Amino acid sequence: MGRANFCAVAEYFNMSTFAIETELHVSEHRLLKKNRSGRWPVVAALLLVYVAQCAWFIRTQSFTNDEPEHLVAGLEAWKFGEFKHWHDQPPLPRMLFALPLLGTDWKYHIADDQVRLDKPAAEVWLNRSRWINTLLGLILLLLVWSTACRLFGETAGLFALGLAAVSPDLVAHFSMDTMDGPATLAIFLTTLQFLRYRRNPTWGHAALLGCATGIMMLAKFNCPPIILLVLALVLLHKLPGQGRGISGWLRGLQWKRTGAILLTAFLVVWAGYFFHVSRVTFADQMVTIHFAGYTKLLQYEMPTLRTPITIFWPACEWFTGLGQVVAHNAEGHRSFLLGQYSAEGFHMYFPVAMLLKWPPIVLLGGIIGVVTTASRQLEWRPDASDEQVADRELLLLSVFPAVYMAFALISHINIGVRHVLPMYPFLLLYAAAAGAWLAKAKRRWALVLLPLLVLAQAVDTARYAPNDLAYFTPFVNPDRTWTLLSDSNTDWGQGLYALREYQIAHPQETIHLAYVGEVDPAWMGIKYERLGEKDRPTGTVVISAAHLSGQLLSDHQAYRWLQQYPLKAVLDHAMYVFEVSDTK
Repeated sequence: MGRANFCAVAEYFNMSTFAIETELHVSEHRLLKKNRSGRWPVVAALLLVYVAQCAWFIRTQSFTNDEPEHLVAGLEAWKFGEFKHWHDQPPLPRMLFALPLLGTDWKYHIADDQVRLDKPAAEVWLNRSRWINTLLGLILLLLVWSTACRLFGETAGLFALGLAAVSPDLVAHFSMDTMDGPATLAIFLTTLQFLRYRRNPTWGHAALLGCATGIMMLAKFNCPPIILLVLALVLLHKLPGQGRGISGWLRGLQWKRTGAILLTAFLVVWAGYFFHVSRVTFADQMVTIHFAGYTKLLQYEMPTLRTPITIFWPACEWFTGLGQVVAHNAEGHRSFLLGQYSAEGFHMYFPVAMLLKWPPIVLLGGIIGVVTTASRQLEWRPDASDEQVADRELLLLSVFPAVYMAFALISHINIGVRHVLPMYPFLLLYAAAAGAWLAKAKRRWALVLLPLLVLAQAVDTARYAPNDLAYFTPFVNPDRTWTLLSDSNTDWGQGLYALREYQIAHPQETIHLAYVGEVDPAWMGIKYERLGEKDRPTGTVVISAAHLSGQLLSDHQAYRWLQQYPLKAVLDHAMYVFEVSDTK
């Protein structure tokens, strides 16, 4: 009896899934026909607004902590075909960022795995390389717009695009030579290709899904949960015409397609590492990896082997990097949240960071979109409406950010809301669903209200521009953001341009500086005296927001003594200038 019930449920599920996919396919053609005209002038204007903000950020924000490392790693990959110094990130974004730097005589040196840039000036490095990431941001915005149009119509698509164009996190993380923007694009692209495969499960779409998955693997090491989810959903996807019951369900598992997608993804990753094959030797509790051009020794706790074991491992650099990230997560990272410190992170870090760092209009629109989507699914109809069909497609897409968020909540590396940035495009799709619901319920009001909401978010974003990286919601005092979050949420070392302008305007002042970045401020033309944790100078004291919070310091309260003195200025929301008259 139990087996019969199980078979009946499984068969009903498979028939329902096929019916939904058929409805999605038909609905897609209806929606595409309805939106064929488009509003390209409006789309072009919104994209131009986005690019203008990125250009402003690029010109006014100095090197962040990770950018020198990414640029040099990309250059060395192109020049020498090796990945000697850093395995902590995959190579694709780094190599893309370094593309505009090829063919020029760039001077740098590496000491103790720390990058020191020498020539040319910092502005030349950044103004040339950062535009690659902005191009990737434009691709993401177009994908969000086209997906929202297809699901909910042209008005909803323009609403989602407008919110995306004035989203601080999208502006900031697609204007730096860092990994979070490309990873967000790669994950979103993979989910969209998976949806295309579900609607039309051909071998061609399976191959494209494998390519997208491989690109995602080359973008950042935050993708393993998404990889497993893609493979599981493909494996369990029953195609039409397959048998019934448990035996039919088991025979219907898509082993060949799943294997083909995994193989294609691996070949893409292997190509990203120039088809390297490494010789790995296990002996005497030591793993020796002979990478292309160099050898790396790794110490592990393992039984002593009488006879060394040697294997040959393609794309070993990727697996080594993933292992380092897993080990880093297990070890934990110094974190700061709402005035509290932790070496292992906080379970509620990302939900709180999202509430503080993401625009309220996007969050509220996303919540309304979730409610309207869920409520429409509860309305039973003999034939699904266009809205219900679109809702089902969005709910299927939502499995990916849900799984991603579940893993983020148990992560021990809590150093920025940027680590959950891949969820943001899906939130915009739910905001588009809310916009579609409003347009249907109050069409006349919607034509006025939706543009006003986009304008309101633009005004909100402008409070922190051009330093969109430091954005906080209007409910937070801009001068006190460091008391709530730190690290890349507020100050990632990007304030040196603002400090240089301050020094030009106050040439008579001696600056005592506690700077969180890895670039030497002297290379930027700044004259300063380094401020240690135990120093108590008088005069002008400038401290990075991250150091004021104390997250990265051995003594978390080391610079809190400055609060008893007048706050003279806040430079671009990243650096705090105090006037110390004496040392009480």
